[in-house]
Amino acid sequence: MTQFVITTQFLENYGAHAEDGKFASGNAYWKMKGGTDYCVSGLDRIQDAVAFVAAKEMYNGIGAKEFPVEWKTYEEWVAELPEDEDYREFLLEQLKHVDPREVCK
Repeated sequence: MTQFVITTQFLENYGAHAEDGKFASGNAYWKMKGGTDYCVSGLDRIQDAVAFVAAKEMYNGIGAKEFPVEWKTYEEWVAELPEDEDYREFLLEQLKHVDPREVCK
């Protein structure tokens, strides 16, 4: 079974810290933040991996949102890692492993 890496982008609404954070009130102030690389096991199709991460792992509220921005096989993701050994190791350590078979137990 193939593993997939789903990369997300995180947005934070600074307007939700001191105000209601709504566009209608003029208080929304969104800023791009980091994201997460999710390694998904237990699924055969990349579309299913993207949908699983979106449903089970991503946050969606007035104060923040997370959404998928890239998806590839684990092999493709590893092949594109930087050559710097310390940075490669850091990225591999930060990879969040998820599996729908574990969530459903």
